[in-house]
Amino acid sequence: MASHEYAVEETGGRSTLTTAGLKTAEDWRRLLSPYPYIVLAANSDAVDMKALQAEFPPNSLFVFFNKVYKILDRPFEGNALLVARSGTMGANIVYRREVGDVVAYFPNEGFLGIMNLRVDAGERLSDPSEFGGGVPVGYLDQADFFAEFYPPGRMPTSGFALALWLSDLKIPGRIVLAGFTARRSAKWKVFDVHDWTFEQTFLRLFARLGRISMHSGTEVNAYVRLAQRFSDIPPAEIALTAAEVLAERLDNANAEIDRLISATKMIRSVDSFFRRLKPKTRKQKFLEKQQQKEG
Repeated sequence: MASHEYAVEETGGRSTLTTAGLKTAEDWRRLLSPYPYIVLAANSDAVDMKALQAEFPPNSLFVFFNKVYKILDRPFEGNALLVARSGTMGANIVYRREVGDVVAYFPNEGFLGIMNLRVDAGERLSDPSEFGGGVPVGYLDQADFFAEFYPPGRMPTSGFALALWLSDLKIPGRIVLAGFTARRSAKWKVFDVHDWTFEQTFLRLFARLGRISMHSGTEVNAYVRLAQRFSDIPPAEIALTAAEVLAERLDNANAEIDRLISATKMIRSVDSFFRRLKPKTRKQKFLEKQQQKEG
């Protein structure tokens, strides 16, 4: 996307607040309102931070998630907010003892602090003291919100959760999603606990409604262009035909996946054997204790 599309006046300051003690929507609205652009940078190979930062004015706010070293190779110069997603044992960067390593990427005064995010009832928010002290920490609890409509048995990604929440927050700045491709790469996995199809559908819909912007340009819909070019074809017919083709392609893909599963049966058996020999992780021990208490 051309940089001139994001050209704005570069005057104006940043928020003088930090995330310390923030909990309510009004708290977060007050913190985020001064920024003309709020850029959510996914942990994806599709993100080029140097190019991305050059594309937006200096008073923009960049939002990072958990293991920022996936996309940062040096300390970040600019306004930044770190989202620390919680799991069953608290914030993941706390549980994995990575707070110091991650926060070290934000040494300047433009760092607003940490937002500890919870989106599922089984996740636990961490106490500010667990982040080591000296780092501002605020909280966003969205467990009840997503329980109403997210597909059962799955839980939202941090980026998706924050994007939807920001679109509802009614802040004046423009919300831009960068690197939200939902594609697995050779370097980084996508986890099956999230419903990637549901999330991409929702995000692209919001982009077309103008509630967010997708930096990758995925808001361009080829089927809409097709309907515009051939106006005599009802859009419903195009949608039904596309769904038919997609269903056939998925059936073909599933057949090949079944063959791969059969072909790798021996490899998976060996892998399963060695996994059983590994000592239990802290998380496994913690969950076992929780089950014993509940039992």
